[in-house]
Amino acid sequence: MIHGAWHGGWCFDRLRAPLEAAGHAMTAPDLPGMGGDTRALAAVSLESWARFVAEAAEALPAPVILCGHSRGGIVVSQAAELAPERFTALVYIAAMLVPDGASLYDMRDSQPRDAAFEAGLEPVASGLAVAVAPEVATAYFCDRCSPADQAMVAARLLPEPVRPLGTPLRLSEARSGQVPRHYIACRHDRTIPFALQQAMQARLPCATSVTLESDHSPFLCAPEALTAALITIAERIEA
Repeated sequence: MIHGAWHGGWCFDRLRAPLEAAGHAMTAPDLPGMGGDTRALAAVSLESWARFVAEAAEALPAPVILCGHSRGGIVVSQAAELAPERFTALVYIAAMLVPDGASLYDMRDSQPRDAAFEAGLEPVASGLAVAVAPEVATAYFCDRCSPADQAMVAARLLPEPVRPLGTPLRLSEARSGQVPRHYIACRHDRTIPFALQQAMQARLPCATSVTLESDHSPFLCAPEALTAALITIAERIEA
């Protein structure tokens, strides 16, 4: 499980017990550089994140289903290009599904800009990262979650390294294109609007697609539905 921008592996904690009960193991690392100092942030790149994920997968028993939430979508895509043999499927959870040659920023800019969201962003660490205001985070990431969960999220978010966001993905049909893609959409997402999720899938079709009645944080807003969707994908692969 690869977390999205500003988050960490903690965001998937509620999925662990039900996935394990269904016979699966879950690994949810923090991507290197998150919350780090200037030196750590300067070392972050899309390539370094992809390599980190591929190496982590090599240590796991097969088959490995690689899931990415939000910004994590570009990381799982690039990791699959780097080491397609290590992954049996890719799952995009309200995630950026970006084609070869485009960046996350390119996909963002294909939609009308959200001035209220952007007003809550602040460059930090000499411009190597961007922080998000707590009130903006709760309004956009978890607006359908409980107040307790909103407070927890706001307290745990870390500055997001910016270099990977503007890096064009380098993908090929012969490598990452051979790993089946699955999409779990969130209908009430304010961060990656449902219309953009649909447009990305139209450009890069997935083997399966399911829509949850969730905000951008289904691991908090709809953990049971998200777990069920993940188990269904795993069962399809095993069949």
